[in-house]
Amino acid sequence: MGAALKRFCVRFCCCCCCEDNDDEEKTPLLSHDTLEYFDREAKRRRDQETNLWSEPGDPSHSERDDDRTLYNLLQTRAQTQRGSHGYRRLSIDIEAMRDMRREVRDKWKIILENLGFMAEAESLLTVSASASMDRMRNAATARSLLQTLHNETSLFNSREPPPERYLFILDRLIYLDAAEDFVAKARRFYPPKDDDDEDEDILAINLPLLLSRMNQNISGGEDEDEDEEGGETTGPEY
Repeated sequence: MGAALKRFCVRFCCCCCCEDNDDEEKTPLLSHDTLEYFDREAKRRRDQETNLWSEPGDPSHSERDDDRTLYNLLQTRAQTQRGSHGYRRLSIDIEAMRDMRREVRDKWKIILENLGFMAEAESLLTVSASASMDRMRNAATARSLLQTLHNETSLFNSREPPPERYLFILDRLIYLDAAEDFVAKARRFYPPKDDDDEDEDILAINLPLLLSRMNQNISGGEDEDEDEEGGETTGPEY
């Protein structure tokens, strides 16, 4: 009886079953709101990496002077009319700071690839805002090596303390037994610069000047826009 009922259902009810399955297949697994949430989270993580914050564990991105300056520049530009003179000037300052940070990151990538981490360099250099010192395996050793790189190489373009994001990278290299080789390569590829060269790097990004210009944009940006002739132009995207 059971076998006969099964054959009956297969013969006469298959169309209904198929139609139900088609309806189920057309129903999305994730709602529109859920997809939007994932998109926003992915964009937020990309923005964090783009801005290359120095202190991954600082949710305000304002503990270091350079982080605070870049954050304030970004906030000020967001409130400035797109295409205005003030907007373009802020974009230039923001890109200049990002270029300095990308230059440091590129130096690290070159050394990692020279050590054989051709495919792993990007992932080794990726540090998100969720990184925690508590998860580091060799925090003390990593800090000592970072100070050595700061004092004995030109990997970093400033006399200011090096960004702590590179502690996490060194911790990974210690785990991979490649940290000492990295330091040796850094000494050879990027030896310390002369005092004249260091002075040029310090002048390349003048934080007090950037802060002063940012304040001018806040107070006088609208006046500058009114003085411009012609229609609105579109500024560069960064």
